[in-house]
Amino acid sequence: MSEGQLRRWLREVRHGRRTIADVVHHLKRLPIEPISFARLDTHRRLRRGLPEAILCEGKTVAQLVALTRRMIAARELLLLTRLDSSIARQLQQRIPVVRYDATARFGFWIPPGKRISPRGLVLVTSGGTADGPIAEEAARTVQVLGSRTVRLYDVGVAGIHRVLSAFSLIQRARAIIVVAGMEGALASVVAGLARCPVIAVPTSIGYGASFSGIGPLLTMLNSCVPGVAVVNIDNGFGAGYLAHVVNTQASWRA
Repeated sequence: MSEGQLRRWLREVRHGRRTIADVVHHLKRLPIEPISFARLDTHRRLRRGLPEAILCEGKTVAQLVALTRRMIAARELLLLTRLDSSIARQLQQRIPVVRYDATARFGFWIPPGKRISPRGLVLVTSGGTADGPIAEEAARTVQVLGSRTVRLYDVGVAGIHRVLSAFSLIQRARAIIVVAGMEGALASVVAGLARCPVIAVPTSIGYGASFSGIGPLLTMLNSCVPGVAVVNIDNGFGAGYLAHVVNTQASWRA
């Protein structure tokens, strides 16, 4: 439930178009809707402005079907993260309206009638092609939540002229996501060119001493450029969520 929906119901009660009993029936579901194996946070969009996302790792197909059906019945924006293609196929067989991005391992459903007018500008950059799946998870998250998204991929520091050539685009962004493995230096380079916050995502891509993402994580945490925030290794969704929040709350225009 959104604040706008609650206000609309209250106006309808005031004008006699909806009964108090009907509103009470809907409000009884707040703030939690328990099912046999989970407790859906149906109050989250009202409280935080964005709905609960469903992490698919560790869940059975039956559990994902039940959760998805509840979210759709509540007309909530549906976000399914870390959704493997084999599970996605089974889910779509049961609920065909669910859309799926195999590269991002990301499923989603946008309620009919919900208008998403992309606003602002979130720039999603990546160091190399191998970082693509995490970058796409971030980009898809930003797009589905409602921010305008521009991708700038394969601009790692081994060919630093590639990112320098995008200086004007970097300057226009309200929030920038930098996805990089190996040594993770790209985040500092981009941040040194940007006017906005940079959200760095270390990936597990790299050779032995990168320690499955620990190397770029430490590089990003130790950036000498102010304004760099770092999320967990391979956490494209977390970066996308934060970038959308920054973008929509920015006080200056891109």
